[in-house]
Amino acid sequence: MSLLTQEQIDAFWRDGFLVVENAVTPQQLDALRSEFNMMIEESRAHSEDYGETLDGRARFDLEPGHTAERPALRRVQSPEEVSDIFLDTMRNAATVDMCADLLGPNLKFHHGKINSKQPGAATKVKFHQDFPFQPMTNDDMITALLFVDEVTLENGPLEVVAGTHRGPIFSLWHGGRFTGAVSDEVFETHESMLVKCTGPAGAVCLMHANLLHGSAPNLSDTSRTLYITTYYAEDAIELSPNHLPSRYTHELVRGEATGKVRCSTYEMEIPEKPSSTSFFDQQAAG
Repeated sequence: MSLLTQEQIDAFWRDGFLVVENAVTPQQLDALRSEFNMMIEESRAHSEDYGETLDGRARFDLEPGHTAERPALRRVQSPEEVSDIFLDTMRNAATVDMCADLLGPNLKFHHGKINSKQPGAATKVKFHQDFPFQPMTNDDMITALLFVDEVTLENGPLEVVAGTHRGPIFSLWHGGRFTGAVSDEVFETHESMLVKCTGPAGAVCLMHANLLHGSAPNLSDTSRTLYITTYYAEDAIELSPNHLPSRYTHELVRGEATGKVRCSTYEMEIPEKPSSTSFFDQQAAG
């Protein structure tokens, strides 16, 4: 039985995104918040990025200016590797079934991360599409942004440009460097069309991997934390090294393995794997 209505499915494929409330239960939401709050408390004891991911990079990414008194943990890479609560959410939340409604019954997990903007956090996300970071043989891929906190107009919401998932794949290379962001010209062309995605805690924004998006700094006194998981059609195969590998990457989370590969036609530049797990550093360097 589908969780999404036909109207919602049509809206997703028309606009490239869809916000749906109650993607997790209140109990799941409380557990996710509690777990992340413990991670924030742990971060107070560190002055630089720490922990280790599958490929040896730091798991916990601290925003510049982080202190014990004012912690600013801005990213946790692959939290499902170190937290049973996040692992269960990645596998079993209603979000996964919503993605299956959109992409088909056979679904795999690509990667997960927590992105958090603490009150007053200066970090912004420059505009980009996700697919150029993770090319596959086809682009049936969804980034699911679960609102662990309420997302408001003031605390740095996701900003998207509806319909751009049906347009060109924009270059993230400029001046011979992989910057992780589109050019100023591309951004300025689309700036007047931005849609801000807000909603209550427990909602999810389902976003096509080719949708142009970014976000502004959090200038409010409330946090804005997202658990971001990416799912893709089982018949897609990676064409470049995974930027954020996890021991759960390529896990079949719904349906069955078909033993087939499906290809779509597109052209794009091969991405560059960042030296850290945080593409915030990549964008800043660019």
